[in-house]
Amino acid sequence: MSIAGESGGPEAETPYAGLNPDCVLDAVESLGMVSDGRVLPLNSYENRVYQIGLDGQSPVVAKFYRPGRWSDEAIVEEHAFSAELVDAGLEVVAPLRVNDQTLHRHQGYRFAVFPRRGGHAPEVDNREMLVTLGRTIARLHSVGVRDQFAHRPRLSIDSHGRGPAAHLLAHQWLPDSLRASFAALTDALFPHLEAAWARAQDPRQLRLHGDLHLGNLLVRDEQLWIVDLDDCMSGPAVADLWMLLSGDTDEQAQQIEWLLEGYEQFRDFDRAELALIEALRTLRLLHFNGWLARRWNDPAFPLAFPWFNQPRHWENVIVQLQEQLSALQEG
Repeated sequence: MSIAGESGGPEAETPYAGLNPDCVLDAVESLGMVSDGRVLPLNSYENRVYQIGLDGQSPVVAKFYRPGRWSDEAIVEEHAFSAELVDAGLEVVAPLRVNDQTLHRHQGYRFAVFPRRGGHAPEVDNREMLVTLGRTIARLHSVGVRDQFAHRPRLSIDSHGRGPAAHLLAHQWLPDSLRASFAALTDALFPHLEAAWARAQDPRQLRLHGDLHLGNLLVRDEQLWIVDLDDCMSGPAVADLWMLLSGDTDEQAQQIEWLLEGYEQFRDFDRAELALIEALRTLRLLHFNGWLARRWNDPAFPLAFPWFNQPRHWENVIVQLQEQLSALQEG
């Protein structure tokens, strides 16, 4: 899921209409790679991602960026951050540099090629893995704090909360019977989100992964890999930690302590930022629904998320927002 803000104008209803297998293979071969004709689509909605078999070599992964989403400068900045992390010794799947470039073009599409990395999501129900994750994230942040993004988004209540909520209301995604409840809930939530930021004491902004959930972490042969920096952004450090938490309140409290046990071996963590966890959870909920609404003209989205425009979904959203309001009021 995309959690970052976006740039660019309105998108075509079928942004990938011309991206057929021949186009994908031609794009990769335009870089001097010789394919063996195998094209395997990989799970991705925001971009289009394919595993490409190469003649006599290990397969590569080609990512075709959604037209109109990021500027070239923002994509190149993502790539540069990935390379910076690799240079610092982190196991990050960064784009390959071909002909001294990482961002390429073919038939109007922008794309990058990555080495293939297999593996499985880490199991985070034990202290050892959470401590390891904490150390890894701290090392990532130690690089992130060295510089600032010039072209990537910044995590904020406006970009990830007010904007998506306004879009959903303006485009009448909610059933008429729920629109007033949604509007009232979001109006009630925003002062509490602002209060959470105040309790966090205006946290320092640094370069983040931006979408660090278990699907963007791979374990293979006891090695932990970080993948997909497509949503890298500026924000508080806790934004790269909270999505690894699960379970009830007590379980999450233990998990964050184990994460910070590893994190603080490499970098100090301002524990005032823990006040942002429920706020970030609320923003992700709003942004996720706004993201689906903005992408609904892409044919892949109604197929993948057929429940999105059903009244039952919006009833569940209202319940979740009510739960988040209670959590923020208790915060």
